[in-house]
Amino acid sequence: MADVAAQLNASLNALTREFDTIAHNLANVSTAGYKRQCSSFTKTLATQSGENPAHGSLDFSQGHLIETHRTLDVALYGKGFFVIETPEGPLYTRHGVFRENPNGQIVDAEGRVVAGANGPLNIPQTTDVSQITVSQDGQISTGGSVVGQFRVVEFGENEGQLVPVGLCCFQAPKDVEPTDAQNVVVRQGCQEASNVKMAEELVSMILVTRMYEANMKLVNVKKDTTNSIIGVAMG
Repeated sequence: MADVAAQLNASLNALTREFDTIAHNLANVSTAGYKRQCSSFTKTLATQSGENPAHGSLDFSQGHLIETHRTLDVALYGKGFFVIETPEGPLYTRHGVFRENPNGQIVDAEGRVVAGANGPLNIPQTTDVSQITVSQDGQISTGGSVVGQFRVVEFGENEGQLVPVGLCCFQAPKDVEPTDAQNVVVRQGCQEASNVKMAEELVSMILVTRMYEANMKLVNVKKDTTNSIIGVAMG
């Protein structure tokens, strides 16, 4: 009986984690650059539909690009990540929604410096933001003069080792080093949409909920059986 109880508890805990993962994905269905966290249900559905299921806990597949026409909205098409500098080390993101800080540096929504190929990206103080142009290889120009280039990196086969740390950012293990991205296009005035497919997540949520309810019924049956046995034993 103890083994059965342990198995039921483990199953309920696993289903709870699955539910939390799916709910997190649904909450970020409109978040630019968000990459779906995988559950066993979404992987199973991908296999059944003939798609290639994601390896590891994250799905880094391309999201479609949405035009915003905002100068410092920059999206990536292809494998790659922007680099965000932090006191704890570099972070990597597809959330290219940037702005200019009072010092003329290009920063992310949290005010953290966006790395350039040769250091921080500094925009001349007299520059009108609307006059900034970004080429498909990430070069940033103002008034016809190049002032920097976005650093865009990739991880190849090690991409699955990246760890989400919030705000659409990822951290690499200490023994995993990125390389310069080779086959990526930088698109100015665009945001990459979340790659969450709402219909698939809702189907997974229904499956998880039904399985959780089925397991709870087994738990209640076990309790009733135990109480009956105790009642008989007590005479």
